[in-house]
Parts: sequence; structure tokens; C-alpha cells
Amino acid sequence: MNPQIGMVGLGRMGANMARRLARAGVGVIGFDPDADARAEFGSEEGCQSVDSLEALTHALPPLRVIWLMVPAGERTEATIAELATRLHAEDIIVDGGNAFYKDSVRRAVDLASYGVRFVDCGVSGGVWGLDHGYALMFGGSPAAAREIEPFVKILAPAPDRGWLHCGPSGSGHFVKMIHNGIEYGMMQALAEGFALLKGKDEFELDVAAVAEMWRDGSVVRSWLLDLTADFLREDAGLADIAPIVADSGEGRWTAMEAIEQGVPAPVLSLAVLMRFASQGKGEYADRMLAMMRKGFGGHKVTERVTDQVTERTPEGSARASKSPS
Repeated sequence: MNPQIGMVGLGRMGANMARRLARAGVGVIGFDPDADARAEFGSEEGCQSVDSLEALTHALPPLRVIWLMVPAGERTEATIAELATRLHAEDIIVDGGNAFYKDSVRRAVDLASYGVRFVDCGVSGGVWGLDHGYALMFGGSPAAAREIEPFVKILAPAPDRGWLHCGPSGSGHFVKMIHNGIEYGMMQALAEGFALLKGKDEFELDVAAVAEMWRDGSVVRSWLLDLTADFLREDAGLADIAPIVADSGEGRWTAMEAIEQGVPAPVLSLAVLMRFASQGKGEYADRMLAMMRKGFGGHKVTERVTDQVTERTPEGSARASKSPS
């Protein structure tokens, strides 16, 4: 009989992970609150969907393994709480979302009172994981880790690489948190470097060609550089892309961990702060800086008026110009 697993959360990551398992012969039963997501998933070969967590637990034979790919926070908390009362002793919940590792340590203790085992698993691979596999870093008891290994070996790029049982509960999400903090720093470094290349007008550099060349032999070659080269090849100017970069909890948690440990991590921390700046969260401070500079040095400030900005001189005269888009 083929192994079976339950998948809760059929968004981009969860559905693709379930598809990868199904293609390898695993019987996957999925649940998502969204009826359309359930219908789409259930129509695929090897995939079955149910309309509730209760139905999911009934559909799976003991020993149950239920893998969660739901947003961290309240959604994860509520899903685990409901499953805890429906599962049997020795069943396993795997949380594959980007949960805070201290929450995972707590959840493992809470679930143990029900006899339910818990595995916290950091998952990396994004939309490319379906075809290329996912990097999986997980924490939990050795016995629980052994139970999920058959699924992990399918989800990973290869059975013998791309996955690691990191240690006790919480360690998987901790390793993923640091992984994402490093990712922030790498992304910021590439972005700043290419901004400097783009800004050197007199050289008329082809930044797409530079990115492509760096992919071979360079010490900065990486998957992130590969992705960068791909989008620069299509549009090196990026004029239609708003300069706003979202941030997930992982980067913030990494910076907080550095402070908690007293370990200097300026690159990772500044990368998170630059995300905040892109979201306009530094604009009030910038306005204050402009006014301080005017106060002590009489320097002019730029005032925003509807779709125009007005440069105001220390003497009070104004010169209007079209606001930059």
C-alpha cells in the first residue's frame, strides 16, 4: 500500500509540495478553507481533497502524518489546536510554514500532552520546488524525524541531499529563520551593487550582460544571481516596478535573535531596515532631517504639493517642478 499524507494549505507552496509527493506515488489528501483550491487540487491525479480538518483526520489511516503549509501566527495556532483534539497518540503534525522557532518549541510541548508528535520544518524552494525539489530543515524527536523521512526524501532535490534533521523541536524553524536572514543580506548586496553599476552613466554599462557574465566562474555566482540575470534580460530598467519591498517575519526575527544573543549581525539587520525604508516607514524621519538641516544651515527643503514638489529656499521664495514619479 502506498504511503499517505495529509496536506493542509493548498496555496502555491502547499499544493506544489503535494503534487510532488503525488507524482512519486504518495496518496495525498488535501484540505484548504478555499473551495476553489480544494476543487482544483482534487481534480489532479493522485490527489484527493476534503472539506474539513475532521474529514481529513478520518480519511487518513493511523499513523497519521499531517503537513501544514499555512500562514504563521493565528492561522497556524488555530489549525494545530483543532487537530490536537482529533488526532491519536503517536500521530504527527509537521508545521512547514515560517513559524517563529520559540512558538514551535511551545507547540511541541503542548501537543505532547495529547500524545501527538510535532515536527517543525523550514521549507525553501519557492515556486521552483515542484520540479527541482525543496530544501528541508526540520526539528523534532528522532522517532518523529524517522517517520517523516520517506516524504522528506521525495520533497528534497534528491533522497540523499537537500534535507537535514537539525535537532530537537524548534531547531528546524530556527535554521530556516537564519537562512532567510542571510537571504535578505544577499539580496540587498546584489541590489546595491547593481544600482551602482546602473548609476555609472558615463560607462553605459549593460547590467544584464554583467549579471550574465558573473554567472560563470565568479565568486558571487548563485541562484539569486541567476534569477537576477533572468529578469534583467527582460527589463533592465525596471521602470514599471514600484520601489517597495515587503518583509516577512523571518528577517525581523533574525535581527532580534542577533540582539538577544549579543552577536553582531549588521548586514542582516540593515537589510531588514532597508525593507522598512522601501515601505515609506522612514519618510517622517527624512522630513525631520530635512528640517534640521534647514534649521542649522539655512538649506532649502523640498515641499510636496499635489503632483508637484516645490523647492523652498531659506528666504521663502519657491520654485515649482513636476513631482518625480
